[in-house]
Amino acid sequence: MSDRYVVFGNPIAHSKSPEIHTRFAVQSGQDMHYERWLAPLDGFATAVRDFIQQGGKGANVTVPFKLEAHALADTLSERARAAGAVNTLHIVDGEIHGDNTDGIGLVNDIVVNAGWALTGKRILLLGAGGAARGVVLPLLTQRPAALVIANRTAARALELAQQFGAQGVVQADEFAQLQGHFDLIINATSASLAGDVPPIAPTLLHAGVLAYDMVYGKEPTAFMQFAAQHGAAVRDGLGMLVEQAAESFCIWRGVRPDTTPVFAALRAQLQA
Repeated sequence: MSDRYVVFGNPIAHSKSPEIHTRFAVQSGQDMHYERWLAPLDGFATAVRDFIQQGGKGANVTVPFKLEAHALADTLSERARAAGAVNTLHIVDGEIHGDNTDGIGLVNDIVVNAGWALTGKRILLLGAGGAARGVVLPLLTQRPAALVIANRTAARALELAQQFGAQGVVQADEFAQLQGHFDLIINATSASLAGDVPPIAPTLLHAGVLAYDMVYGKEPTAFMQFAAQHGAAVRDGLGMLVEQAAESFCIWRGVRPDTTPVFAALRAQLQA
C-alpha cells in the first residue's frame, strides 16, 4: 500500500500540491499517494488525528490552519518556531514534527532559480504578517547586508525586527517613510490578491532591483506591473510554491526532487 500524504486547508480545491508531489514521486520513483483534505474550520486537530490513525505519513498545511498546526505539533524545527506557523507535518512513530518550508522555498527560488545571490545585499520585505514572518529567518541565513521590514504601520514591523535582531541586521519602517537603495524588494502583503500595490515610492524601483511577489497567477500581479514600469526585474511566487513543496518532499522521503520540469509544467498550465 502506498504511503499516504495530504494537504489540509479550507478551502482546498484550488491547491496544486497534489499535482506537484505526484510529479515529484513519479520522477524519483517514490511509492506514495497525495491528495487534498478539506478540514472543517473548527476541526483541524481532529482531521490530523484521523489522518494519523489511518496511517498517514505526512501533510502540508495551508490557509487557515498554519497557526493551529504550530500549536498541534509535538516538536518544531527552528524555522517553524521562528515563523510561529507550520506548513509541513512529518509523522514519525505517531509523533507530529512541525516544520515551515515557505522561507527556504522563497530563498531557493531567488538564489538558485533566478540566480540572485542575497549575501551582502539590501533586502526590503513589504508586510509584517504571517507570510513575512515565515521568511525572515531563511532570508537572514543568506547574510544580507540588511533586511528592512516595512508595514503600513511601523509597530508590527518593529516587533518582527526585534524578534530577529540577533540573527542579522534587521530594521523596521513604514511604507510612507521608505527611502534608500534596495537590491531585492519582496511583496509579502496580500495587496496583489485584491489587484492593489503596497504604497511605496516608485523611486525604490529601478534597473538592478528584483521585485518579487509571493503571489502568482496567469498574468503579472499589480505589484509586478508597477515594478516593471519603473525598470525593475520581476518574478512571481510560482517558483516559491514549487520549492517549498520540494523541501517538504525531502523531509518526508529523504530525496530532493528536480524542481525545474515541475515548475515548467505549472507555468505552461497557467499560460494555457
